[in-house]
Amino acid sequence: MDKFSNHIKNILHGFFLAIGTTIAEPSTILPLIVNYFGGSSMLVGFFASLLRGGAVVVQLFAAFHAQSYTRMLPYLRKIFFIRFISWFFIGVAIILFGENYPNITLASIGFGLFMFSFSAGFAAIYFREIMAKIFSHKFRGKTMAYRQFFSGAGGLLSGAFAAWILESFDAPQSYGYLFIISSFIMGFGFFAFSLVDEPIKKEVSKKERTFKEFLQNSYLLLKADKNLQIQVVTFLLAYGYLIALPFIILDAKQKIDLGGVAIGSLITTQMVGAMISNFLWGNLSGKGRNTLTAKFSIIMHVFAVILAVYATSLYEYMIIFFLIGASIDGNRIASSNLILKIAPAEKRPVYIALQMNIVSLGLFFSIIGGVILHYLNYTVLYGSSIMVLLAALYLSFKLKD
Repeated sequence: MDKFSNHIKNILHGFFLAIGTTIAEPSTILPLIVNYFGGSSMLVGFFASLLRGGAVVVQLFAAFHAQSYTRMLPYLRKIFFIRFISWFFIGVAIILFGENYPNITLASIGFGLFMFSFSAGFAAIYFREIMAKIFSHKFRGKTMAYRQFFSGAGGLLSGAFAAWILESFDAPQSYGYLFIISSFIMGFGFFAFSLVDEPIKKEVSKKERTFKEFLQNSYLLLKADKNLQIQVVTFLLAYGYLIALPFIILDAKQKIDLGGVAIGSLITTQMVGAMISNFLWGNLSGKGRNTLTAKFSIIMHVFAVILAVYATSLYEYMIIFFLIGASIDGNRIASSNLILKIAPAEKRPVYIALQMNIVSLGLFFSIIGGVILHYLNYTVLYGSSIMVLLAALYLSFKLKD
């Protein structure tokens, strides 16, 4: 375990993947793209949820099969290829159909996002299982902090790259170029992780006869493990920031001048927040303080949403996205490490799938936000987000390291 070569490949995967996916960051560029083609606030919320939450429907099914696999990498490589093609397709569709056929363009973007996210449901199970096999618990926190630090660096490059593309080319061609070029960039990351040295797993579970039987057994596991229940609900509610996040950029568009440079600066600021925060998250995780990481992350999200209520300048929005970048990475490290620590090795894919499947329902909070904004206003939107986050903060004090 803890091979340096695997550590480097994990970092490279995160670095190139961040450059690619930040091009369609759900809190900045994606809402502007959807809005450009005439999408409503409800569609913005739906697409933001689609990018993040399409994986929900397949995670338990993936775990049903994965619990009996001795190696995950052969399956993960196939998923990498599907994700690359999905992202590339979005860019091609935008250039081919563009503003002449806005409905077809939006449908193509939605299909590409769904396939990209849907395939991530399988990838998440395989990826975390591999991480548990190749890294020890304490080193895993450190390598993930390094990964997220360099992912932030990739995001910085992505922000500058996005700003240059948006300023150099007219929309919607610029949006298409962003997706096409970034698909090849993330491909380097897929290639790097596909070369990790994965050991053969000896502690495997016998697969149930049917998926229905698997679901019944998974429910019994969840019902019997109180720590898992608290952990799942906490991180589900911690996604409460997504009620407001995709719409902060649209609110900013009404208050300040948002050109390509301004948008790029917000992406860059978010990545800087992610990068710098990982020094803190890595240190806490290395000491086994994952519950404290969760608390800090939720508090940062609360402050970010509160600030969004009063923000009237680019600098204030830069602070908001800095806090968002920091808190997202902290939440990711805490939730990942806590589930891998409490899960028995033979049932690890099931535990991972249970947490991710239930928690990932929070990724659809953006749809709720879209409905609130469509019928009410930003004040109610931000207030709803804060209330859910405060509930998550309360439950986080019941988490155990």
